Amino acid sequence: MAIVGALGVAHLVARYAGAPRVAGVLKPLPIALLAVMVWQGTPLDGRYSTFVVAGLVCSMVGDVCLLVPRRFVAGLASFLVAHLFYVAAFGVGAHGGAPGATLLAPFLALAAILIAVLWRRVEELRWPVVTYVAVISAMGWQAAVRAAAPLTPEPSGMLALVGALVFMTSDALLAFARFIRPFRAADAGVMATYYVAQALIALSTTGYGTTAHHAQKLL
Repeated sequence: MAIVGALGVAHLVARYAGAPRVAGVLKPLPIALLAVMVWQGTPLDGRYSTFVVAGLVCSMVGDVCLLVPRRFVAGLASFLVAHLFYVAAFGVGAHGGAPGATLLAPFLALAAILIAVLWRRVEELRWPVVTYVAVISAMGWQAAVRAAAPLTPEPSGMLALVGALVFMTSDALLAFARFIRPFRAADAGVMATYYVAQALIALSTTGYGTTAHHAQKLL
């Protein structure tokens, strides 16, 4: 996991140092490493881990697409599919049932706020953005349902929930910087929260101990 963090930091350093090619090469590597780590790990649930790996791979494709401005929609689509895989993972990973309806309201409210703020600014991308906001909100909600389920193993449930919420924060920062007001620290904020979110979701496939052990063997 330390190497994942080091690669993420190296990507940001290269980006701010004006070395876009180096930054581009480094950008997907932490996610690729996380995918291999989960694939090689000992999962709590085989289907859950498989969906998480699929989400990580789609995220890696999205990372590459977003390196090219004209591929923004392709990148958005790749991350949309990644979030759908995470929704599926959190769904099959929930154990014992949970009061899902009671947890839905805050995520609906957040989605409504994001759509209202972005609606006039995204123009021809309105419906792709609305779809994306809906799916990532569903991901956060499903992670909350999984975390609340009484038989979901810990710390897996909380790791996935925090990862999903941090992922939502990363995407909100990206939307703000791209469509509302660019700011110099945007790249650092977006990518730092993105890497943390993906690492937490990857860790949720086995929990702290087992995943850390396999990560050390792999790295």
